[in-house]
Amino acid sequence: MTRKWRRVIIFRCMSKYRIVTMREFMSITKALADENRVRMLLALGETELCVCQVTELLGLAPSTISKHLSILHQAGLAESRKDGRWIFYRLPGKAAPPAVRRAIAWVAEAMNGDERVAEDAARLTQILKMDPVALCKRQCRN
Repeated sequence: MTRKWRRVIIFRCMSKYRIVTMREFMSITKALADENRVRMLLALGETELCVCQVTELLGLAPSTISKHLSILHQAGLAESRKDGRWIFYRLPGKAAPPAVRRAIAWVAEAMNGDERVAEDAARLTQILKMDPVALCKRQCRN
């Protein structure tokens, strides 16, 4: 499925909701038009994650992970905080705009039961048991 068609599908599913501006809507749909970003969003639904943990989960280059997380952040679908040299991401809180909250809820509902999402959840459970410092050091060596 092309990105254009993903956006069309997302638009149709969310059209019943009032989006404040076209720019916000396009930002959200762009962020949701990539499988890896959807997987990241669902992983963040479990807990706050550092970039190293997301990198371990998806097996992509850290720079690619950072770019995807930046797109989610710009769309308001993720919040970040820095702690030392680590950057942690989480889903936005209750103060997030209604469109963002509805988009996250829609993604979670639509992807409930998906095999890939279940595999990610099982893998994430294992990753959360790992020491984040050792994980980061191992990734920096590669």
